[in-house]
Amino acid sequence: MTLYTFKPNDFKVFEVDGLDARMEALNEHIRPQLQELGEYFSQFLETETGEVFYPHVAKHARRSVNPPKDTWVAFATNKRGYKMQPHFQIGLFRDQLFVMYGVMHEAKDKEEQVKVFEEQLDYLTSLPEDYCLSLDHMKPEKKYIKDLSTEDIQSAIDRVKNVKKGELFVARTLDPNDYRLKKDQAFLYFLEDTFKHLLRFFK
Repeated sequence: MTLYTFKPNDFKVFEVDGLDARMEALNEHIRPQLQELGEYFSQFLETETGEVFYPHVAKHARRSVNPPKDTWVAFATNKRGYKMQPHFQIGLFRDQLFVMYGVMHEAKDKEEQVKVFEEQLDYLTSLPEDYCLSLDHMKPEKKYIKDLSTEDIQSAIDRVKNVKKGELFVARTLDPNDYRLKKDQAFLYFLEDTFKHLLRFFK
């Protein structure tokens, strides 16, 4: 019995047709783990930073027709919400589990918030080779940092400053069949290791 991790079949909830049916499947197969991860990593982040973090499990409450293509738990120091400030996420698309930290397009003062990636550019480019950038949290596509030039990264940062919909997350992903998803211990180790890397960008 596992508390935190996801089985390959859990990812198949994103194949369920219809909003109500998919939400029911999400609530049964995904949400319990997200809530457990929320409890675990809000404590972990508080221990690491000395600041209080609040977990925000996606509710998808505004949806009336289209079923969600992904779901997540976000971590922020704001109890009321997370979108307005840089934040951490653990979530799933059909073909990946993702962990990430960054600035959403709705963030307050995002032009200032994204500067941390410029200030930490050397560290960003020295991250292990499985780290990537997400330029749109609503899409599964991500680009490995090792495949990007300094100019590519700077362009992504500048886009956050200059484009209303611009956003940037540093991310790490797992395939649904990855061995690290088979046991809680291996999964938590992967997540903790990832968060420790991402915490360098947290102010």
